[in-house]
Amino acid sequence: MDVIEIIKDAFLFPSKDIKVLVIYVLLSILAGVFSFIGTFVYILGFITPECFMWGGIAFIVSMLIGWVLAGYLISIIKSGIELDDEVPGFEWWENFITGFNNFIVTIVYFIIPAFIVVVVGYLTNIYGNFMIIANEVMSQAQNVYMGNSTFILSEAASQAIANLMISLSVTIMVALVLFVIFSFLQTMAQARLANTGSLGEALNVVEAAKDIRRIGVGKVIVVILLIIIIIAVIEMILSSVPFLAILSIIISPYLLFFAQRAVGLLYSDIA
Repeated sequence: MDVIEIIKDAFLFPSKDIKVLVIYVLLSILAGVFSFIGTFVYILGFITPECFMWGGIAFIVSMLIGWVLAGYLISIIKSGIELDDEVPGFEWWENFITGFNNFIVTIVYFIIPAFIVVVVGYLTNIYGNFMIIANEVMSQAQNVYMGNSTFILSEAASQAIANLMISLSVTIMVALVLFVIFSFLQTMAQARLANTGSLGEALNVVEAAKDIRRIGVGKVIVVILLIIIIIAVIEMILSSVPFLAILSIIISPYLLFFAQRAVGLLYSDIA
């Protein structure tokens, strides 16, 4: 399918079964309620220790519902891959297992760039420069407090500040590039999970990268950018008009369905 067909099909797809969309919305609200209760009760735990347990239970329930929701989104990707025009229904246990697998995929595709960023930060000596500055500031502050001198950073501390700025700039740039790259790879990993049902296939980073090349790097970038732009514009309109903000309860899940369907249709080129 070409890019315009993908976007058009994906945007209309969620409207084909509003009942399923409403179920998704209600489950999302339920997960949010349990998350809020967990946070509130956990805070009360500093007063009543038993609240720690109940807060933890509420968080777990919220997480379990979240896995079902995530698994259902993967099933929407699968519908796009199979070019199925029907909105899939909830398959509770299957959605739960798939959602759990997607949770693992998300962690793995986050840990890899996070580890690389930590290594870059170590190599550029962020920690060392920061400690030089911190020690100097503490020393100078103590001297000023004792009335022994004015607050003047040493040449070594000034150089450390300059080095820290360079280190942070390099590390942040690497982090941004890796975030973008692994976001694309994670999208392909989710499509692989939807297509094969295999966690191992989804975690195959090399093959996920090859999938982007098979589909076409340009096509993948254009489709994903269009998805981001469309969602951003609609969300901006909703947030700028107060009486429309309530519609985000329905519109945001609708846009999620749209994005997942578009990913599935994109991946159908090589499935």
